[in-house]
Formats: sequence, structure tokens, C-alpha cells
Amino acid sequence: MSIQSRRERERAERENLIVTAARELAEAEGWEAVTTRRLAERVEYSQPVLYSHFKGKDAIMAAVAVEGCADLAVELRAARTAAPDAHRALAGVGAAYVAFADRHPALYDVIFSLAVPLPFATPEAPPALQAAFGELAEAVRPHAGDDDLGALTETFWAALHGLVTLMRGGRLPREHHELRLGLLLARFAG
Repeated sequence: MSIQSRRERERAERENLIVTAARELAEAEGWEAVTTRRLAERVEYSQPVLYSHFKGKDAIMAAVAVEGCADLAVELRAARTAAPDAHRALAGVGAAYVAFADRHPALYDVIFSLAVPLPFATPEAPPALQAAFGELAEAVRPHAGDDDLGALTETFWAALHGLVTLMRGGRLPREHHELRLGLLLARFAG
């Protein structure tokens, strides 16, 4: 193993350590608690080392969002491919999306609600973002008919996001969530 490949591996390991620490701290205490100083203490590196990997908190948040999208894509794919038919695939993806938001509220926020320096909805979007959206699109595809698949997928995603956001914010009662999700799926899938 060359010195260069060892350095690259160590750098990648430090970046992963920083992203993991930020994600854990955000889930435990919220994004306001995530500072480069606290992260430096947590990963036992100096702040200049953190800045050698990331330009600042926004860049760290973006890295967490990319990692979170990769995780979300895996969960959505598993739900979609486990379903025996297109209707249940759409329902499974909807349920998996909501479950992800419930299990990882800070991660969900950094992906979908907080401002992060990532190019969403463009060809330049990182592959993990495209993969997560792609899984939604594959679940929607059998129901698209003559509709534009991208726009229809965005509409389905927006509806799921609205349900999650309003429920998490206390604007919609949690006990009626399954009913609302069922209504969305029934209208969406026709």
C-alpha cells in the first residue's frame, strides 16, 4: 500500500467520522447544537482539521444530507421491491418515507427542510439525491399514465413531505396519519 493511498483512506475515515458525529449530535440535540467546536471535541481533532475537510457547518450538513439520501434510497428501494404489485409498492414507499422521517427527524430536516449547499432537482445533484428521487419515481411510474413522470413524482413527494411536516409540527393529529396516507394513495394510484 502506498503512502498516498493510506493518506487518502485516513482522510476518508476522518470525513466519515465527522459526518457521523454531526449526524448523531443533531439527532440527539438538534442542528443548533452542531458546531465545529463541538464536533472537533467529539471526534478528537482540532477545528483546523475539520476545516481541512469541510468549509464549515453548511458543508458538513450537506455531507450529512447526501449520506442520509443514500440511506433513504436503500429503504425506499427495499419497500418498493418487496411489494407484490404496483399499488402495494407505492404504499410501501409512502410508508417507508414516513417511517424514515419519524426515525431520523434531524436527518430528515437536513435533507428536506434546512438550507444546505446542494443542487437539488438538477443533473448536478449528487448521485445519492438522484437515487432517492429515483426510487420515488419508480414507485410512481406504474401510475403515471400520460402524465409527466418527473412532475408526478414531485407531486407525490410534496404530498408525503407535507403530511410528514404538518404531522411533526403538530398541525395534523398523528392518530389520523394512516387514514390520510391511505386517502393520498387511493387518489394517487386511481
